[in-house]
Amino acid sequence: MDGQQGGGLMAMDVAAQWAGGVLTINLGAIAANYRLLTQIVRQADGESHAAVCAAAIKADAYGLGASLVAPVLERAGCRDFFVAHLAEGLAIRPAIRDDASSVFVLHGPPPGTARDFHEAGLTPVLNSMEQIAEWRALAKALGHPLAAVLQVDSGMARFGMTAMEVEKLTADPSLLDGISTVLVMSHLACADTPEVASNHSQLAEFRRLSALLPAAKRSLAASSGIFLGPDWHFDLVRPGAALYGVNPTPGRPSPVRSVVRLQARVIQTRTVPKGQAVGYGGYFIAPRESRIALLGIGYGDGFLRSVSNRGTAILPRRSDRPLPVIGRVSMDSLAIDVTDLGDDTVSAGDLIDLIGPHNPLDEVASAAGTIGYELLTDLGGRYHRIYTSE
Repeated sequence: MDGQQGGGLMAMDVAAQWAGGVLTINLGAIAANYRLLTQIVRQADGESHAAVCAAAIKADAYGLGASLVAPVLERAGCRDFFVAHLAEGLAIRPAIRDDASSVFVLHGPPPGTARDFHEAGLTPVLNSMEQIAEWRALAKALGHPLAAVLQVDSGMARFGMTAMEVEKLTADPSLLDGISTVLVMSHLACADTPEVASNHSQLAEFRRLSALLPAAKRSLAASSGIFLGPDWHFDLVRPGAALYGVNPTPGRPSPVRSVVRLQARVIQTRTVPKGQAVGYGGYFIAPRESRIALLGIGYGDGFLRSVSNRGTAILPRRSDRPLPVIGRVSMDSLAIDVTDLGDDTVSAGDLIDLIGPHNPLDEVASAAGTIGYELLTDLGGRYHRIYTSE
């Protein structure tokens, strides 16, 4: 029996080692990015007035594994964590060890779940009059105040109370009876384009609306908003993507360290004649006799189909020679042209970088016609994952 179990575990380990792709996640880089963003805020605000740096770990820490990422951030000094859904909050609360740390749920309590929030030690972000009423009713039933965040819509027209709703709360303070407001927040629509005028109009509207609500700490900036300057920092900033290596300052060199490296395994190589169609739909026609390598990941692994005929790959030992992705990305595979490597051939089992030191996440996302956020969160579960602390 024991031998069979051991053999089964060994077989599983071998299968993982030979997965079609390897995703290496540098937890040390995540911690370093958190410390860097904290330092940037302190330098901008002044040590005595610096905003607290929180962390968005929603969407499973942008696909990288929240249960592993959250403790690393906590050890780096983070005490305030943001998730999107109640289920995310319930899943991550046990991984956050310091009882003084807070988990805020951005979407607030779905109808009938206020008690679940309270019992799990989660703090809701209240976005509507209905959510406020449900949280107020629980506080009354329990006989003591309950902490909450109030979100206002400063101009993005997404989550948060409208100006009319905020004014209603101002006119009737009893609507907030039993609610201890620990934070008032909003979200910027165009923080990654600092020249856009709406950043200033949202700042002014947030100041106006937050002044109408009970005195509390305030938060407006997420990753890119940090780089708009101290006027946008208030009391707490909420970086997410920047922690995970996405450039928060598009068009300028990234201030943060890269976190992920995605490598695809060569399954097969072959030579095709000039004029040969490659892949679904004949989307690529070989302009010459070509050597191609077939790699073992595709859109089923979250490597987007839009990279077809647009992206590049890198053989680590030949980083000077980008290798074009040719033909359509399939569910489980993609093809690259390795002809220009000449005598430096690739073989089955070799690992090719699709995201890495010479193929940055944001550049790969741009080739796919998207942003680093989407590419990062799309990376699937079939990869063999390696966590490092370099």
